[in-house]
Amino acid sequence: MTTSSPNAAVQEKAMTTTVVNSDTLFNPAPYGFSHAVVAENVQKIAYIAGQGGEDKNGKLDSNFANQVKQAYKNLKVAIESTNAETKHVTKLTTYVVNYEPTMLDVMTQELVAVFGEHLPAQTLVPVPRLTLDGMLFEVDAVVVIENN
Repeated sequence: MTTSSPNAAVQEKAMTTTVVNSDTLFNPAPYGFSHAVVAENVQKIAYIAGQGGEDKNGKLDSNFANQVKQAYKNLKVAIESTNAETKHVTKLTTYVVNYEPTMLDVMTQELVAVFGEHLPAQTLVPVPRLTLDGMLFEVDAVVVIENN
């Protein structure tokens, strides 16, 4: 065990995240996610609650693509409210009502628009229903916030 005095200078390293996609697994990038993300030199973790497609007035569009776009917009605002950036997101979980593979293109397009090439690890969970009547999509996140 190493100990130091309270007056010892502390040199903090910047937080880094590394995407890990093993060559022995299929390439997940075309589907908008990474198999694993490793965070190093972490001080804080934020858990972002599920964000749906409702606007700031609580109105929910009935169109799936519009809900996905609004949900990712809401997610980005929630992430930024923690003093983090989308590049700090390490894990997403998406919930989709009555999922069909044709919905994946819409979700991937919005995901890439928000996250660019930094694609977090992600799990998609098909569900029969979400909390609000008419809600078709929800996404939550784990955010690793840099040492400051």
